[in-house]
Amino acid sequence: MKTDDLRDAYLSFFESKGCVRRPSDVLVPKDDPTVLFTPAGMNQFKNQFLGIGPLEFTKATTCQKCIRTGDIDNVGVTAYHHTFFEMLGNFSFGDYFKREAINWAWEFLTQKKWLGLDADRLNVTVYLDDDEAAGIWAKDIGLSPERISRQDEYENFWPAGSPSNGPDGVCGPCSEIYYTPPGQTKSVEIWNLVFTQFNRVGNPPKNLQPLPKKNIDTGMGLERCASTLQGVLSNFEIDSIKPLCIAAGEAIGKKYSYDAAEGRALRRIADHIRCVTMCAHEGVVPDNAKQGYIVRQLLRRAMLEGFLLGKDAPFLYSLVPVVADLMKRPYPDVQQSVTAVANIVKEEEEQFLGTIERGLSKWNKVVERAKASGGVVSGEEAFALHSQDGFLMDLTVQMAARNGLTVDREKFDTLVKEHEGKSGSGAFLDSVMAEGPLDRVRKNHGATKFLGYDKSESEAKVVGLIVNKEFLEHTNYHGTIGLLLDQTPFYGEAGGQVGDSGTIAGEHFEFHVEETQRNADLIIHIGKLVRGKIQLGEPVTAKIDAGRRAGIRRAHSATHLLHHALHKVIGSNALQRGSKVENDVLRFDFAHSKPVTEEEKRQIEDEINARIAEGASVATEVTDQETAKKRGAMMLFGEKYPDRVRMVTMGDFSVELCGGTHLSNTGQVGLLRLVSEEPVAKGVRRISCLTGQKALAHIREAETLLRESAILLRAPTPQELPRKIAALQEELQAARRELAKHTMASIADLASSILAEAAVIGGVKIVAKEVQGVPRDALKELIDHLRSGKEPVAVLLGLVEEGKVALIAAVSKELAGKKLHAGDAVKAAAKAAGGGGGGRPDLAEAGGKDPSKLSEALEAGKAVFVGKLG
Repeated sequence: MKTDDLRDAYLSFFESKGCVRRPSDVLVPKDDPTVLFTPAGMNQFKNQFLGIGPLEFTKATTCQKCIRTGDIDNVGVTAYHHTFFEMLGNFSFGDYFKREAINWAWEFLTQKKWLGLDADRLNVTVYLDDDEAAGIWAKDIGLSPERISRQDEYENFWPAGSPSNGPDGVCGPCSEIYYTPPGQTKSVEIWNLVFTQFNRVGNPPKNLQPLPKKNIDTGMGLERCASTLQGVLSNFEIDSIKPLCIAAGEAIGKKYSYDAAEGRALRRIADHIRCVTMCAHEGVVPDNAKQGYIVRQLLRRAMLEGFLLGKDAPFLYSLVPVVADLMKRPYPDVQQSVTAVANIVKEEEEQFLGTIERGLSKWNKVVERAKASGGVVSGEEAFALHSQDGFLMDLTVQMAARNGLTVDREKFDTLVKEHEGKSGSGAFLDSVMAEGPLDRVRKNHGATKFLGYDKSESEAKVVGLIVNKEFLEHTNYHGTIGLLLDQTPFYGEAGGQVGDSGTIAGEHFEFHVEETQRNADLIIHIGKLVRGKIQLGEPVTAKIDAGRRAGIRRAHSATHLLHHALHKVIGSNALQRGSKVENDVLRFDFAHSKPVTEEEKRQIEDEINARIAEGASVATEVTDQETAKKRGAMMLFGEKYPDRVRMVTMGDFSVELCGGTHLSNTGQVGLLRLVSEEPVAKGVRRISCLTGQKALAHIREAETLLRESAILLRAPTPQELPRKIAALQEELQAARRELAKHTMASIADLASSILAEAAVIGGVKIVAKEVQGVPRDALKELIDHLRSGKEPVAVLLGLVEEGKVALIAAVSKELAGKKLHAGDAVKAAAKAAGGGGGGRPDLAEAGGKDPSKLSEALEAGKAVFVGKLG
């Protein structure tokens, strides 16, 4: 059975059992700060498992995109470890329980209509004390006792070891299903059924309290099950991954086979580029923090594998289309971002390969020191190579081994720990299952009703007060307070649009809302008391700052116009990667591999203002996702949309899914000015614009500057400024030419006087001198004069400019790299002045931070020359 067919069969089977088929959550869950990436299928059902909020369905099935990096060193080595993988799951929230979960799993695995596995090759494990599950396997399924293995809490309980060691919270026993492939003796775990039936509180013996509603969470690794069905040795040999391994081999000039010496490396390359492609598609690009750090490390590990196999040019980017093609059936939208993702990958490859090249000279010195001190590369030097030069630890270890060295890995791990982030290898982190003050509001009052599309003011009731993360019944606290209402006109920050500000007032208090945030279905008003005391349940009037909201609406509608204009001018590959919408200010991030030209910026601004002048109608409609897709609505990759979506249509040129507040026609934007365009991340550019009053103010400010400049330059009109400036530039260039004549003569005289005073050591004139009255950009001219004579010279000059030390060293060409090295001298001098630098053997420059140390710096550099000649 093909992998795509297995995925469809699983979801169809559980749909036939009444489970609601839900789409995969995004790889970076927006409302769960406890994990970097989605690590399991159950994450998106956190509220359902905790009984928080309305329960729209009581059982579900999914195929979830997951990322785990906790066992990254095993990727490509074992048959089953991946970073990116898909998890098939079926879930119950107080609906069915063990009997149905077990019987359905058996039916799907063994019935010919579904997978048709040989039942005699299946065995199971259960938790040591779970007589209920063991009884179902024996009586309902008919397994003999020797095929039911009882395991302890570290093998068959979730989370592992919970009864004895915690954490507190929802937990339960599990039952695993193993399959022994034909011709093999080793069994493979293909399915895990988790029965969350307890709430752990405190320590044994009576710390497992039965839950009022028992839940089911099952997980079957798609790739692992596919390898079982396809009768191959490894997940990497299945139909959806092996072609990528083969393509990786072709990209670096090696033939892939599972047992080949290069097999492990090519499997890691395939795994990592698959993971990076899926991440970058959702907008997670290489960076130095959080998810971006993981993506960068995965890319570099994959590049390293290719580098160590002799590939010293970018190649990973060529595999992005292969990933998209292999994933096109379940995730067709990945193909839309192939060009953008490939550009991001290629840029990162070029940067990393340059890093390796620059770091090799430093590495050679590390090798010399390690050989002289016992054959161990210190953890500090390995960390410096990692943090400063971009060397992955794998690169350092393998290059050390080639030189007969080892690396102090323990010390390295200690130093790098704070820089590393890892996605969880379990489903939830400890704090996820702990009920907080916001969950209390959800349980007691449900979601916040948003009225702000139609109203700027409304009546409401206080349903939540949070101070210092604690839920209060009342407060007169004058610090920051989180206030929740049953309904509100305040927009909570989301979709790039900032939250509203304004006032909330009751009979006994007035509250100033400084910002409004959103937490899933709750809207939190954050601000401070102006007077009085707030009481839970008190009726209030909530009123937004209408003027500020008007500016936000102008900017948000203009953002949609900008998105349209980018697609028209640059092309459909200019995919949105984020936005920020404020009061008459907007910024828009989009995928693009090069700067937007001046002509393109002009066309973009013209297109937007043409649509503003058109005064096209802006309409909103709530519909289902399928209808929105048919209408051509643009959806952001990496965003998870609800079943019912809000579609914003502008004229006949823009259709987007958006929950923000908008104008009723484009003419109300008034005016847009594009003020900047810049890079913000690998393959991502940012355009910033002003709308309405701020756009007008920007134009008036520019006009004022033009008038003032015209007055200063004595131009009759601003239009005469270019001619005036050109004339002044000609005068300045003439003055510089005249000054250069005098300067060159002065420099020649200065060089003669310096050489006349120079000491001679070993037949070489040594100059180490502070020069005054010489511009920094004239130092090289002075150096050339000093080296122009017949006698060999070694020169170190220094000066203080704008509170900093400038140093330059040079030696005659016949000495460079043989007897003397200018870089060594200037480096020693710079160190004495609190700086650093270096350069070629014949010429080198450096800087220092401490002008008071200039004399010491010159002596230090001179000593290097003298030491070599003495």
